[in-house]
Amino acid sequence: MRSRALLALYLAWVVALTTIYYVEPAWGVTIWALIGVTGAVAVGTGVRRNRPRHARPWLMIAGSMLSYAVADTVAEVMNPAAGGNQGHTPLVVDITYLVTGVLLITGLIGLVRAANMGRDRTSLLDALTLTAAVGLVSWIYLISPRIVTADVTFVGVVTAVAYPLGDVLILALAVRLAAAARRTPATMLILAGAAALFAGDMLYLLTKLAGNWQLGGWVDVFWIAVYAAFGAASLHPAMVEITEPRMVRPGELLPTRRLVLLMVSSLVAPGILLAESVNGPVHSGTVISLASAALFLLVFTRLLDAIRAHRQAVARERGLREAGAALVAATDVAQVTAVVREAVAHLLPPGTDHRMMLAVRRRDDPHSLGVLPPTPELRYTPTLPRAQAEQLAGFEVTLRCSLPLADRPSGAPDIGVLLIAASKRVLVTLPGAVEVLASQAALALERIELNDEINRRDSEAYFRTLVQNTADVILIVDDDDLVRYASPSATGVFGHPMVPGTALLDLVDPTARAAAGELLDQVRSGEHDSPGADWTVLGPRGRRLEVEVSSRDLRHDRTVRGLVITLRDVTERRQLERELTHLAFHDALTGLANRALFTDRVGQAVERTRTSGQVAGVLVIDLDDFKVVNDTLGHPAGDELLVAVAARLTGVLRPMDTAGRLGGDEFAALIEDASHPAAIERVAERVSAALSDPFPLGDHLINGVASIGVATTRDANDADELLRQADLALYVAKGAGKGHWRRYQPALHTVIVERLQMRAELDRAVATRAFSLRYQPVVGLADGETVGFEALVRWEHPTRGTLLPGEFIGVAEETGLIVPIGNQVLAEALAAAAEWHSRAPDGLAPYVSVNVSARQFRTPGFIEEVRRQLSTSGLPPDRLLLEITESLLLREDEQIWVDLAQLRQLGVRVAIDDFGTGYSSLSYLRQVPLDVVKIDRSFIDTVASSTQQRALVKGIVALANTLGLEVIAEGIQTPSERNILVGAGCPYGQGHLFSKPLEHRAALRWLASDRVAAA
Repeated sequence: MRSRALLALYLAWVVALTTIYYVEPAWGVTIWALIGVTGAVAVGTGVRRNRPRHARPWLMIAGSMLSYAVADTVAEVMNPAAGGNQGHTPLVVDITYLVTGVLLITGLIGLVRAANMGRDRTSLLDALTLTAAVGLVSWIYLISPRIVTADVTFVGVVTAVAYPLGDVLILALAVRLAAAARRTPATMLILAGAAALFAGDMLYLLTKLAGNWQLGGWVDVFWIAVYAAFGAASLHPAMVEITEPRMVRPGELLPTRRLVLLMVSSLVAPGILLAESVNGPVHSGTVISLASAALFLLVFTRLLDAIRAHRQAVARERGLREAGAALVAATDVAQVTAVVREAVAHLLPPGTDHRMMLAVRRRDDPHSLGVLPPTPELRYTPTLPRAQAEQLAGFEVTLRCSLPLADRPSGAPDIGVLLIAASKRVLVTLPGAVEVLASQAALALERIELNDEINRRDSEAYFRTLVQNTADVILIVDDDDLVRYASPSATGVFGHPMVPGTALLDLVDPTARAAAGELLDQVRSGEHDSPGADWTVLGPRGRRLEVEVSSRDLRHDRTVRGLVITLRDVTERRQLERELTHLAFHDALTGLANRALFTDRVGQAVERTRTSGQVAGVLVIDLDDFKVVNDTLGHPAGDELLVAVAARLTGVLRPMDTAGRLGGDEFAALIEDASHPAAIERVAERVSAALSDPFPLGDHLINGVASIGVATTRDANDADELLRQADLALYVAKGAGKGHWRRYQPALHTVIVERLQMRAELDRAVATRAFSLRYQPVVGLADGETVGFEALVRWEHPTRGTLLPGEFIGVAEETGLIVPIGNQVLAEALAAAAEWHSRAPDGLAPYVSVNVSARQFRTPGFIEEVRRQLSTSGLPPDRLLLEITESLLLREDEQIWVDLAQLRQLGVRVAIDDFGTGYSSLSYLRQVPLDVVKIDRSFIDTVASSTQQRALVKGIVALANTLGLEVIAEGIQTPSERNILVGAGCPYGQGHLFSKPLEHRAALRWLASDRVAAA
């Protein structure tokens, strides 16, 4: 059924029931209840049919109508005499009447809030002020006489007070709704219903006081009109417009009519007080004073709100002025958007969640935004265009304001739209300010657009100048690939003026013509319309040039009618790019792959092994003595050694393998497509053997011994793990000594953990002084007399027992603990030697020999430490022999020579240990301030079996004697070795043939027996 027909049927039904009500008084109660229920059903039916966005207020109104009908019916049924002047209303009925008023007021407040898109505190305060004033009048002249003249209960008093106050509040809310919502039949019907309720209740009170009230009288018509009006309002289709978003422009902060209303309301209490005082004694002073206080607080709150609103208006005006100034300085759409976004944030209350969008019409499509409203409007966000709704999703309502342009000569009357999404109660306060901001933004955008248009026209004016002078070659090519136009720069690129009609492909290198022709075909078919292709063209004297090609199909442009081909000479740039690419992935010194390229190739090799079933391996190679080369011969020699190592490494590998330099003296090799890990181990052996051969660098022969770590894909799952395992294997290989290689085994983890544990234990050992010394005698080879002892350190480990130096010195060197260990050894050795000296006859005390590491010797303050400990022990300096390594002497450091000279000035003697195992040993014997040369045991081991070795030892002894140096042979094991050394002229020696290293007490006994034998 159509809405109009349903509405007419409902009104006809109400008229019919009203007629029966007055014609048949006996049916009055039933008909009255039916009228009330019909009104409630009509409201519910209207909500269901019209589906307003806010249905709850309507349901409240329906509930109030149903409650009203129930209260009237119950009152008549429970107390039929209540209709007369002597009746009493039951308690339950009074409570039901109060519930009716509360439901109706709540529903009307909901409609007012929906119409105002939020709270309307101003209207509520005005309504409460008017209600308080009318309530005071009602109390004095209507309610108070009734209470005084009748036996009224407390609930009756409350009901009597609530009726007029509620009626006034209901009428005020209806008036506010009619002013705030759209002027529709629905709003007018609600206003009529509220007015009928007010009139009916007031007439009821007056007739009740006069004693003329009778049920079924003419006053009931007003209440029937209430049911009819509210029911008709909900059935009318316009009822949905009450809760639809509507922008209400704010008027004055305190309009004149409201100011008069507030003034009149505030004067009601003084007026009544004046009237009572003039006519006699004041009977209602308490009520009047309370009402005066309430009116004062309401009016004062209303004025505070007006002041607060004025301050907000001033702040918004200031923000708009600042935004206007910023918009004047904006130069593009992004800056305008930023200024508008900041201005909107200032217009909103602090902390308000919101989102802003500024949409500008496209120049090529003036209708892209459609038709926009001339004034700001509120829209539900989902009803906006899709792009706008998606960007503003999450907010129910959006304020939409066009960016107007007055007197625009052409196009749409606006340049875009400003959208602000926020809460409803905030948006209703913004229309005026947003409209001003939108107009300012529109002017700024129009100014920017005009400037762009002027710039575009100016650019067209000098376009020809740019084309004539640009270095890029601009060609227009027709459908036959013939050049119709060429810019003057073509002469510089091709070496001759471009004649119209020249075939473009004839200018391209023959090897690239097929690709060039394919590109032109793609441009014409629309498959290719962007820069990025490279051609090789023939330049002056047949020189090949690389050009970057940009193409555009402008055959449909009447000013061009062809393909526009732009050629840019990028020959030098491409060459530089290739060089930079090579440098980015190759080592600049050796030309090998750098770490990035090597790691990438390792990753690719690991992936290939997953499908091929072959084995890939990585060798990490570290030169053992590279730092010595840098320190002794300088960095240029070190670089030369690195280049030589790279060449030798590349020569050992296959062409398909990859050699790389990971940094410093660390190299790597990637071995692919091996059938078994053993094949990769054989490569490691070949690399180790190749690098063990000395490298000739200038006048020097440099040792290239390297440690190698090997790992294969049989033990690794990815490239990172493979490289990490190779590093672990290298760590173990270096721990095994120089020139070794080790393949990764799972057990290596245990070895490394043990080495790390040793570091920690060694640190504790230094703190607890867990080191002891053994003393090995140095004897005269001819007579066997003991001339000295070499102090050898031992680590008394709490769980592993006594450890020899080879088991922990390497770790001590790595961690730097060799310095405190060396100091402890020196102190204990000097103390022992001092005891020998105190027990021996004059001149017969043996000296003590102490090994000093290169790191300890180079530690600042070492000479002072030696001087201090000599002073502490009381040992004569000539009884101390310091043994230094050959690598220390090869370091060309002036400070080392100064320190050696100072030691000898103190009287301390200096020995070169392990002579013959380093670099160019014989060349520095005549330069370094030394006293003793100790021949390494590697020479002594084969002296009995090798005539060459025997001759070499004789040569060393003879050279030392010539230079005035004492010679001590180490590691003598057999009498034949001793005899050969005696025959060679070597005066002193040490080894197990004479004695193993002795503890301190055993050394004392050795000395005692030696003296007895000598005696």
